[in-house]
Amino acid sequence: MSSYKLKVLLTGTPADSREELMKNVIKNRFAANYKLTVGVDILTKDVEFRTGEIATLSIWDIGGQQRFEFIRSTFYKGASGVILVFDLTREQTYIRVKEWLTEIKHFVGPNIPFVLIGNKVRLSDKFKVAIDRNKVSEFVLAAGGIYIEVSPNMISNINKALRDLTKRIIDSRNPN
Repeated sequence: MSSYKLKVLLTGTPADSREELMKNVIKNRFAANYKLTVGVDILTKDVEFRTGEIATLSIWDIGGQQRFEFIRSTFYKGASGVILVFDLTREQTYIRVKEWLTEIKHFVGPNIPFVLIGNKVRLSDKFKVAIDRNKVSEFVLAAGGIYIEVSPNMISNINKALRDLTKRIIDSRNPN
């Protein structure tokens, strides 16, 4: 049985509900209370990405508020992958995560595996979707990432994205 330890960055804007999203996945329960990430919050999750192969993800939830911008890049060192979350009903959140991806690639490397998560897909039926989903898919495909759309309680979709991201990280380290 193979086992890996991987550092994965998690980022997005305060309005994207990423903390709620990830805590649901990691603790498999809905978190009713939300508090802003201050600097960094570290969560861990074991992911079986192939039969008998497990990776422990150390997920660094990096504060998206502008006041943390001056320290954010210090948390990038040693990252193996990235999870970027944006709100499908707020275009500015998508623009911002694209900027973060550029920033992270600058500090970590241009080929860092990533997953882009369009959050609040269930709300997108009630509110106008502010993002052209085809353009998002084209962007992620061209950048070599994974794209999914979820709501905080869609745990199976998020777990699949984490498995796929973990596979890409491991495969990028062991090209055969």
